[in-house]
Amino acid sequence: MPTVPPQFLRSRIGKVCVAITGSTPAEMLEKASAVVKETPFIEFRLDYLEKPLAALPKFKHFFTENTAATGIATCRRAANGGKFPGALAAELEILMKAAESGFHIVDLELESAEALKKGEFQKLRDTGIAIIVSHHDFSATKDLEGIYHRIEPFHPDFYKIVPTAKTLNDNVTLMRFIERMEDHSNIIGICMGDAGIISRVLGVRAGSAFTFAAATIGEETGPGQIAARTLIDTYRIEQVDAATKVYGVAGNPIGSSLSPAMMNAAFRRETVNAVYLALQTQKLTDLLKLVQEIPIQGISVTMPLKEEIMAHLAKTDPLSTKIGACNTVLRAPDGKLYGFNTDVAGITGPLEKRLSLRGAKVLVVGAGGAARAAVFGVRDKGADVFILNRTPETAQKLARQSGSKTIKKDALPKTSFDVIINATPLGMAGQKGAQMLEAKDLNTKLVFDLVYNPVETPLLRMARQQSIPIITGVEMFVQQGARQFEIWTGKPAPEEEMLRVVIHALRQQAEATPEAPEPPTKAKKKTS
Repeated sequence: MPTVPPQFLRSRIGKVCVAITGSTPAEMLEKASAVVKETPFIEFRLDYLEKPLAALPKFKHFFTENTAATGIATCRRAANGGKFPGALAAELEILMKAAESGFHIVDLELESAEALKKGEFQKLRDTGIAIIVSHHDFSATKDLEGIYHRIEPFHPDFYKIVPTAKTLNDNVTLMRFIERMEDHSNIIGICMGDAGIISRVLGVRAGSAFTFAAATIGEETGPGQIAARTLIDTYRIEQVDAATKVYGVAGNPIGSSLSPAMMNAAFRRETVNAVYLALQTQKLTDLLKLVQEIPIQGISVTMPLKEEIMAHLAKTDPLSTKIGACNTVLRAPDGKLYGFNTDVAGITGPLEKRLSLRGAKVLVVGAGGAARAAVFGVRDKGADVFILNRTPETAQKLARQSGSKTIKKDALPKTSFDVIINATPLGMAGQKGAQMLEAKDLNTKLVFDLVYNPVETPLLRMARQQSIPIITGVEMFVQQGARQFEIWTGKPAPEEEMLRVVIHALRQQAEATPEAPEPPTKAKKKTS
């Protein structure tokens, strides 16, 4: 039996193991030294090295210097999703030597364990190191019990079962499995993939021994892996417990959404025991099942689900009904879903701080979901609205429904407005397409762009060059999020903190993308 029993390991490991990669031992050890003080549980991916065996003395020195560190040695073969090109015998030799080099745990794939000759697995066990036997399914979530029963004959110290989430509910399947098996073993359960973030944050609550995180963004060792700092600071995984309420942003794509950073910061500031997750899905049925199963207490609904979800709500606020779209869902204690549209407050709130909308002349560019919120929102406040859209038929339909007028682009240079609102995705980071408005069209006292990334869009830059006051999309984004927070928690939203976090995240993105303009100081003042 191992001389490092799992109960001893449990006392020295946290909920998060940081996976360290690199092409050289020096690169790996530099990364490990940067994270070990805060997160002393580390996996070294030896399969990323050209000569893992020759590197082991350097890792031994690292563990001598960092006695609080707990290390996993992984040398996953290419056939099982790793990078090690060698044979099974070479992998086994590396893991045996890792046991002599200060590592506390080795990770051996189930396929390798099953291929070992009789007695070879026992030799590994006799080194005294704790053993993880792991299985990765890169295509689906299926037959988790079957995988468990394949691992069971090896009596490892940890059973690691990692399927891929194709739907949000694959996370539920995995977590229910962990809950059922918790009495039998030390299971590590994670779903890979964009839809698998739920398991990475909530899996430990379900009974997973721990979860894995990337050292930094861009160094993920599995699809959907989250950076350690994000897992610990944004999702506060160390505090997630049975009483933690779950919220999320649902839609597709969701990967670049800043809602998780903003909402989790608000929960932290107001000491609300809650976590807010990115729920990547195109299927409403998948989302609705998840809401009841987890259960999820509230959802920020984005494209393409804002209109489709309306039919599944017990009740909606009058504006959601008028607009035909809902961006905020509250789950009542009886499981019924109630809908609200906070996009409207996100648009009218910033405007009313600057002018009276009653009788104001407003141009709305676009006729999609955001435009509908803008048109109905400002019409509700008594504004006179004109709609410009590339497809005139859609603009005419929205105008009829809202009591507005349509306008052609060639009429803009000779028409003046109090406000111009861009409610199209044009100007958004990564969005291709020519601007609908030119400098000569901006005969207005105020320009409001609902796009929040980047902070200064081409339209806002054009307005600034003409000394026209602006409202950035960040202000709308924070306002609509603040109203969601208040609907869900009944507490006033920490708007300044939410704004600070969003600006900081956008600044980091801008620095990581050289061609993106730096969020300007002036824009920050405008949105504070």
